[in-house]
Amino acid sequence: MNSSPKNQAPSHASFNTKVIKQMRILIVDDARDNRVMLRAVLRKEGYRNVDIAGSAAEAYRRLGLEGSPGQPKADYDLILLDIMMPEENGIDACRKIKSHESTRDIPIVMVSAQTDVMWLSLAFESGAIDYLTKPVNRMEMLARVGAVLRLKYEMDMRKAREEELLRVKAELEEANMELARLSILDGLTGIPNRRRFDEFLEMECRRARRNNLPLSLILIDVDHFKLYNDFYGHLKGDECLQRMARALSEVVHRPGDLVARYGGEEFAAILSETDAEGAMTIAGKFQETVDGLGLPHEQSRVASVVTVSQGITTCTRPEAMKPATLIQYADRALYQAKQNGRNQFQFLPCP
Repeated sequence: MNSSPKNQAPSHASFNTKVIKQMRILIVDDARDNRVMLRAVLRKEGYRNVDIAGSAAEAYRRLGLEGSPGQPKADYDLILLDIMMPEENGIDACRKIKSHESTRDIPIVMVSAQTDVMWLSLAFESGAIDYLTKPVNRMEMLARVGAVLRLKYEMDMRKAREEELLRVKAELEEANMELARLSILDGLTGIPNRRRFDEFLEMECRRARRNNLPLSLILIDVDHFKLYNDFYGHLKGDECLQRMARALSEVVHRPGDLVARYGGEEFAAILSETDAEGAMTIAGKFQETVDGLGLPHEQSRVASVVTVSQGITTCTRPEAMKPATLIQYADRALYQAKQNGRNQFQFLPCP
């Protein structure tokens, strides 16, 4: 069964017509009879939001271009502007309206008995979009007003779409930045993850080679962490790693340094422009900071609290400045620290 036209959704064209008839029009003419007549014609055609102004100054007040406490600003979609007005003519008024950012996009149709080419040229040069001659032909005026308002409506829709696209683009860029940030952070501890560690170490190796600077690496392992996890539970284990990450990160603050979660219960510290003595000083601070946390560890075989073992290496020769080399020698040093009884650091220089 076919539905009746009354039950059908309005077409795009009819919807546009309704919207256009609600758009705001301002008639500016010093002759009262002219502006009243034009408003009457437009209202009879269905345009309900039609205002009138008897001068350029009154139009400015309505447009909010000249402050007036008693006159709120109105957003107009079309201005019918008489050219020949006392005090300030329509050409100058058009220029002023078009010079303001808040009103420059309002289409202006000039209305005048002047048909001289000079006036037409001045009207368009000042920013007018169209021109009507007096006496105004009703059909011609309605056709031009309708055409201009449809154009304004399409321009507004396009501007709204562009603004929406810009908003979505900005949100997408912000989301991508957040994703990029999250992609280099460890989900549990919130400090840089292994991916960021690898990227940073490669970057610092290149910089150290280029500038002939020392570079140090410390690998840090929580002593007997498996026993801690088994005894206290995984939630306490996670909390332990989180507190360790915060404590270690508080020791180093330089832009060229990085503390990262290396994997499992292991952490790593990259120390740029740092020689062996400086690296061992930092390792000593790590040791003191972890001891200061005083995290109970009843199952530890080296202390009653959580402790760490550390392996340190320093590379000074540009030709040996490679991530794999630094990791290899820091790992060997860490192994020595564990073999020697844990809760200590050992140093092994790169060759």
